[in-house]
Amino acid sequence: MSAAPVTGAAAPVVARTRAELDAALRRSRAAGTAVGLVPTMGALHPGHAALVRQARAEAGAVVVSVFVNPLQFGPGEDLDRYPRTFEADLEICRVEGADVVFAPPVQEVYPGGDPLVTVDPGQLGTELEGASRPGHFRGVLTVVAKLLGLVRPDLAYFGEKDYQQLVLVRRMAADLCTGTEVVGVETVREHTGLALSSRNAYLDPGQRDAARALSSALRAGAEAGPGGESAVLDAARTVLEDAPGVEVDYLVLRSADLSEPPGTDARLLVAARIGGTRLLDNLPVRLDGDDGGSRP
Repeated sequence: MSAAPVTGAAAPVVARTRAELDAALRRSRAAGTAVGLVPTMGALHPGHAALVRQARAEAGAVVVSVFVNPLQFGPGEDLDRYPRTFEADLEICRVEGADVVFAPPVQEVYPGGDPLVTVDPGQLGTELEGASRPGHFRGVLTVVAKLLGLVRPDLAYFGEKDYQQLVLVRRMAADLCTGTEVVGVETVREHTGLALSSRNAYLDPGQRDAARALSSALRAGAEAGPGGESAVLDAARTVLEDAPGVEVDYLVLRSADLSEPPGTDARLLVAARIGGTRLLDNLPVRLDGDDGGSRP
């Protein structure tokens, strides 16, 4: 078990193997300490830091996993160029008080190659992001299930920015009786409103400016909530139609659990491509109006 190459007594333990992970958590488990897990693919930013910070406030022991999961990338996606910044990630984990950083190689997570048994995300896994990225959520849920099995956390923290992922992980944890409480953490944004994402690193200054339209559209839609479903979608579409360089994949309004139709507490979600980068964002919406308009 190797120590993290950062200074200070609070440096987290780095575990590369299952055995090292077990050794690092043995004392916490023996003491009955609540364990919190923050699953990440690295390239940590302040949004990830917020997840670790909340875990630190609520759990006795905090594990951050750093693993770029090949199973959730499709052909032609950005697996090879996905940013890998482990030393910087480790420093963020140290600052935010993580106890263990689990950073396994691919063969440690998938020792026999691609697994023969995977987690089926169900119908929701084929919609929205699942429609654009077939097989993506099968890969996500499979690796999360493995991490839950390896770490055995009491709490697991996911950002609301990837809202469909959060909903599916919650459902998997409930359906498979993992015993883990899945905690959603509010999206962290730049001062411009742009949701923080590791893929923002791909944007040039002009594209970053164009990407602000996503959060602007969501805010416009949320503010139109009292007018009902059609008003929300019309307000958001108006902003996106006037945004140069933004190629919208989908803009939908659904219930908080992503079933249809949306209820009083709804979620407005958008996905768009800006240059070669695909970005996601979402906001909660309170619907109060009598809406007879058509759904997307």
